[in-house]
Amino acid sequence: NNKKQSVPVRVIRGHKCDDSYSKKVYIYDGLYKVTGYWDEKGVSGFKVFKYRLKRLRGQDNLTSQTQLAYITILSFSLTSYFRFTLYEEKFLEFNKNCLGFKYINSIKVAKNVSIPPDAPGCNCRGKCTNPRSCSCAQLNGGDFPYVSRDGGRLFEAKDVVFECGPNCGCGPECVNRTSQQGLKYQLEVYRTKEKGWAVRSLDFIPSGAPVCEYVGILRKNDELEDISENDYIFEIDCWHTMKGIGGRERRLGDVSLPMSNLVDEVDERTLESEPEPEFCIDASSFGNVARFINHSCDPNLFVQCILSSHHDVRLARIVLFAADDIPRMQELTYDYNYAIDSVIGPDGKTKQLPCFC
Repeated sequence: NNKKQSVPVRVIRGHKCDDSYSKKVYIYDGLYKVTGYWDEKGVSGFKVFKYRLKRLRGQDNLTSQTQLAYITILSFSLTSYFRFTLYEEKFLEFNKNCLGFKYINSIKVAKNVSIPPDAPGCNCRGKCTNPRSCSCAQLNGGDFPYVSRDGGRLFEAKDVVFECGPNCGCGPECVNRTSQQGLKYQLEVYRTKEKGWAVRSLDFIPSGAPVCEYVGILRKNDELEDISENDYIFEIDCWHTMKGIGGRERRLGDVSLPMSNLVDEVDERTLESEPEPEFCIDASSFGNVARFINHSCDPNLFVQCILSSHHDVRLARIVLFAADDIPRMQELTYDYNYAIDSVIGPDGKTKQLPCFC
């Protein structure tokens, strides 16, 4: 089929490696074209199919067995890439145990963080279709934030998106639950020369489509230890974006936040005077594919704050959406939004990283 349809195959080579518990290490060797195939009788008398492969041009040089001695294979992975399919719970077991973190597909909450009660829902049935009668649409400025094309696409980036929640009458197929439907695209985590791990999609992703949610442990910022050494912290700064605090760029589609639903009845003045976000998502020990997505000054993803089960913007869900049409195999990136020289390391010096954009 690959030969007839001119579809390349991925080749992985196994080499002996005494440092590996399996005594082998597997190296991704790139894309190959199938130029021929045949069958012949094997040593056990059974029919064996064989293939002639030709490596496609424009790829990195092959890794020879001699060079393997000088390649550092990170201790938490046995391969140079691994995939997150549409079925996250079937993610390869050995990767769950060896990646240095535990793979999860929903937010975990720290013991000292209180989640507010479920917000009132709309009275729609089946699917929300009429924005005039849907209370969730009214929270979004009087219309639905998504169009139903391609399984649901965000029309434009907003300060915050109100999705239907547990108290709504609509079902899971409602377009206003688009970000709650899990992975729709096959994502692949792979090694890069300069940036370490990175993420790309094996599928075409249309503009406005949800790619993945940033998942980890929901914590209070002031109770984190060694935050400067943790590269997997996502501060929930949705309120800062909504109000343009700290130089944040305001967005279109401003909405009126139902302040009465905030935890501990925090008023707007308290939030606006808060210099730093109060909560964050820590994906250092528990997380999903989003923790591997790199920064770019010209990203193809954007961060969208979403409220579904409750309306406390300090505890909003963080979902990454496609900013443009993204072709297959293009690296996925978003803007980390760090101010230059704002991160201080444990030695008291400004922490700096080179930019590979």
